[in-house]
Order: sequence, then C-alpha cells, then structure tokens
Amino acid sequence: MFQLIRCLIRRKTAAEQAAQKEQAAPREQAVQKEQAAQKEQAAQKSTGMKFLIVGLGNIGAEYEGTRHNIGFMVADRLAASAGAAFTSDRYASVTTVRCKGHQLILIKPSTYMNLSGKAVHYWLAKEKIDIDRCLVIVDDLALETGQLRMKSGGSDGGHNGLANIAELLGTTAFPRLRFGIGRNFPRGGQIDYVLGRFEAADQELIEPKLDTACEMIKSFACAGIERTMNAYNNK
Repeated sequence: MFQLIRCLIRRKTAAEQAAQKEQAAPREQAVQKEQAAQKEQAAQKSTGMKFLIVGLGNIGAEYEGTRHNIGFMVADRLAASAGAAFTSDRYASVTTVRCKGHQLILIKPSTYMNLSGKAVHYWLAKEKIDIDRCLVIVDDLALETGQLRMKSGGSDGGHNGLANIAELLGTTAFPRLRFGIGRNFPRGGQIDYVLGRFEAADQELIEPKLDTACEMIKSFACAGIERTMNAYNNK
C-alpha cells in the first residue's frame, strides 16, 4: 500500500515538473528572443548604417572646376576633410568616410553626366543600400549661386544626370542636395554657362558653401533628412 502511494506521488511530482517546464518554455523563448534583439541592436549601433553619397559631374581636366561639376567639388571637399582619397572602380571613383559610426560611401561617376544612373544603380546594388539612404549632389540653375536645398525627391528639372538616375532607378523619389549655380547667361547660352568655370566673385561665394554642403551630408546620415531640411533649407 505504501509503495503504491509513493509511486503515485512520484508520478504526480514528475507530471508537475513536466507541466512547469512546459509553462516555462514560452518565457524562456521570449527571453532568448529579447536577448537576440538586444544583441542585434547593439551590433547595428556599433557598425552604423551605409549611405551612398553621389557627387555628379563630368570626368576630365577640361571639366574640372566647372559649374556642372559642383557635385564632384562637394564630394572632394568631404573626402579631403576626412583624409580620404578616391580610387578608380567600376563606373566611378570611390572612397569611404565615417560619420558617428555610419559609413558614407562617396562616388563620383565616371560615366559622364548623362549616364550617371549606371553608377548609382550599380553601387546601390553592390553595397545593398536602400534608395532613401542615397543622396545625390547636383548643380541647380534655379537657385542663386551658393544656395543649398535638400529635397527627398522631385522632378529632374531638366538636369540630364538626374533624369538618367530616375530612369534607371525607376523612380524620382531619391534624396538630392541641390547646389545653386545661378543663371547669369544670355538666351541660348546655358550650355556654355554650366560648362564654364566660376568667376572669381562666385568662387569666393561658393567656398564656404562647400563646407556647409558637407555639414548637410553628415546631418543627412546622422540626423535624417527631415531634420536636415529644417535646419539648413531656410538659411
């Protein structure tokens, strides 16, 4: 009789322990998931995020310092400020700088302006970067010389480089930093104007704006486009 009672007690205890383990399993799984999520967040914080920064322009000595190459000039200024140097790669000259843990991949397309989309499309895919983390730096006739405006998207405004990027990406919804070059040219003189070099007075005007453009790029990566537009677009 006593043996039967002890046997029943052991069975009951084993059943209770099994039930307790079964009840504890979901809690343990939840804790493990939470720990995994925390580790992932910590890894993201330590490695940061990737951004593609595209300075538009034309390659070749004959185009250096021209209004149409203001995108190249901004990219060069940002790289120089970080002690980085461009190297030739597929469809572009490329370098990388860091900003508060984030990785900024700078490219200057070597495809010439009208085919800039080939470089942008390739490097977005290669680096697995989402389109909303791609910033295109472009010259803009609609803004006064030295004016800076960041936008989250929009039309190409007649700019062949932007048009080609939109065509190959299949959307106009990509961020861009517009750098004003003015429109001080006679009727029919647009091509000579954009492919011409800045006059001394304008060069003096854009010098500090190149540094401001670099600040805006860093803000885009570290603070986001909305905060950057609010902070800089009305200056």
